[in-house]
Parts: sequence; C-alpha cells; structure tokens
Amino acid sequence: MNYLWGGMILIGIVYGACTGHMQEVTDAVISSSREAVSLCISMSGVLALWCGLMEIAKDTGLIDRLSAAANPVITFLFPAIPKEHPSRTYLSTNIIANILGLGWAATPAGLKAMESLSELEEERRRGKGIKARPVGTASNEMCTFLILNISSLQLIPVNIIAYRSQYGSLTPTAIVGPAIVETALSTAIAILFCKCADRTHTS
Repeated sequence: MNYLWGGMILIGIVYGACTGHMQEVTDAVISSSREAVSLCISMSGVLALWCGLMEIAKDTGLIDRLSAAANPVITFLFPAIPKEHPSRTYLSTNIIANILGLGWAATPAGLKAMESLSELEEERRRGKGIKARPVGTASNEMCTFLILNISSLQLIPVNIIAYRSQYGSLTPTAIVGPAIVETALSTAIAILFCKCADRTHTS
C-alpha cells in the first residue's frame, strides 16, 4: 500500500509538472492537508465517544454476556478451536464490536485474536511433530477471521455516519438501512466461502 499511494502521489506531481498545473497541485496539497487535520479532529471525538461506551460496556459486564451469547456462533464459525481457548473471547469481542460499528474498538481484540490463533496453530503443529510454519503463513482460522473482518456485518456504521455528518449530509443516518443489507449479504457470502474452503481443505 505504501508503494501504491506513493506511486499515485508521484504520478500526480509529475503529471502536474508536465502539463503546467503545478499551482493546482500545490493548492490541492494544502487544502487536502487542512481538510485531513479537520477530519482527524472531528473523528477523534467520535472515537473517544464510542471507545468510552465500549469501556463502560466492558466494566458493566455487558461485553462478557454478549461474548457468552456469541459462543454458539464462534463454535459454528471456528469449530476446530477448543471451547476453553482464550482466542474465543478475543474473537467474540472483535465480532461484537464490529457489528456495533466500533471498528476502532475492535482492533485491539482483533490483534489479540490473531496472536492467539497463531499460538494455537503452533501448538497443534508441535503436538503432531510437524515443523513450525514459515513466518507469515496463516492458519485456516486466521484466514476465516480476516475474511469475516473484511465483510464485517454492521448494525450501526458509526464511521460512515460520522463522515457523512462531517461533510454536511442532511440525513447522515440514512446509510444505516443499506449498510445493514449490504454487510449482511457480504458476511453471508464470506461465511459460505469459508465453509466451502474448509471442506475442500479437509477432504
């Protein structure tokens, strides 16, 4: 991604220089930088609000209760993970936060889940006497988790609502209905793909 964005910026600058539009390029850089700072300040307020609500939910035990309720879903999505393995808690927390639209709050749990799933795969391989996987090789559970995060069912798309509000939308929450339908469809397709891939891998 660094090469991609760097290349796009470089191409834009070179094209502007070759076509005599360097002033427009300079103006765009300045205005975009100003807008980026303004957007970051605006989004930091939204981030503080929802992350704070997430912490309150944790302290009151709501997240624990939701995680316990999500156990059947986790078992269905990740049947090979032992029931008492700590990764189940991280997976539940991440999925619940994503469903509530708290992408920022979901990130720490997602990173912990990936670390825990990697450790679980290494334990399995050691138990079977198989040598360690090459660094960067993902297990089936890690791939499934990543795909689910990309599809990410959301009931409240907080980020998009905040962006729409920042840019002057008269009805920033109008995106809620379409977002639920779209993310539900993408998540259903993601689950179907993962189940088919698992069946192919194990057969």
